[in-house]
Amino acid sequence: MQTSPLTDIWATIALEAERESPLWGAALRPEDERETEAVFSPLAESRFALGLETIYEAYLLHYGCPRLFAPVDRDTALLLGDYLYAHGLVRIAAFEDVAAVADLAELISLCAQLRGSGAGGDGEAWAATAALLGRGGLEDARGALRDGGDAAPLEALAREAADDETVERALASHRRRVG
Repeated sequence: MQTSPLTDIWATIALEAERESPLWGAALRPEDERETEAVFSPLAESRFALGLETIYEAYLLHYGCPRLFAPVDRDTALLLGDYLYAHGLVRIAAFEDVAAVADLAELISLCAQLRGSGAGGDGEAWAATAALLGRGGLEDARGALRDGGDAAPLEALAREAADDETVERALASHRRRVG
């Protein structure tokens, strides 16, 4: 049986985490319980899919319902999330695209601030960042959201860069995972 590139993404994330630490291996869901839904990577260039989904799984471990992992406690979830954040950024850095790494670092920071303050807009920030990863044009809209503004400009940027249906599907999936 031939696997799709997306199937390979989930297998790679799981296998590498399992190889990295027995603690991460123990946190993996059984294979038949893993959810292999790509959320924001369909908005980005395909070369970024593995890194984006690794970073998004980290985000879900910190703030939502992860797809591949079910850690036994909150401390393990946070540590595993941190590992996946770092690992995902390394995957993106391998393309020698400093702007893409900077975009993702800013996204992680912005979303932590939004979550910490109870503000919304993280889905829109994810969508715009994925759709424009490494291409610029996000600064003003992210800054406005960081300062307590509206997420609509980020959503508009995502919709300009990707088709409406893909953006809507990503945002709906994100809402299901993080509320």
